[in-house]
Amino acid sequence: MTDRDKVVIETVEEFLVHALELEEASQEQYEELADSMQVHNNLEVAELFRRLAGYSHLHAEEVRELAGGQQLPELAPWDFKWRCPGAPESICMEEAHYLMTKSRALEVARFNEVRGRDFYLQVAAGTSSPEVRKLALEMAEEEGWHVQMLEEWRAELEEEQPLEDLDPPNTPE
Repeated sequence: MTDRDKVVIETVEEFLVHALELEEASQEQYEELADSMQVHNNLEVAELFRRLAGYSHLHAEEVRELAGGQQLPELAPWDFKWRCPGAPESICMEEAHYLMTKSRALEVARFNEVRGRDFYLQVAAGTSSPEVRKLALEMAEEEGWHVQMLEEWRAELEEEQPLEDLDPPNTPE
């Protein structure tokens, strides 16, 4: 890993703020996608995104427990130390489509979990704090389990037929 790939976070409090934002942003986006899929009657994918939002909520609660009630610092959005515009597990909305299949939804979720795992590995590589490194490696391992879980879910899917758009957008030709 090069120096450019390292993320320097030196305090547990700053690490926990990043971890909490990562999970809360993930939950919020999965809920938005679930609502959108519900509106478009893509109910299986809506349910999948709600399930993923629930996991993100549980992980955010775990981070809050790690914080043990201590007051965490507040960071402005531009002060977070990830390289993408949003949190690593935030969904690139260009990847979302109201006719997406469960398989495609799992691909998007897997991509985000990989980005979350890689963020934690970058923190572990860039910190001089043994405590931050330990927490970051634990979180990276957990994100790795999520990647594996999503891969297993995708492998269990039966072949899907693309959804038919019963009310396509009206575009003049």
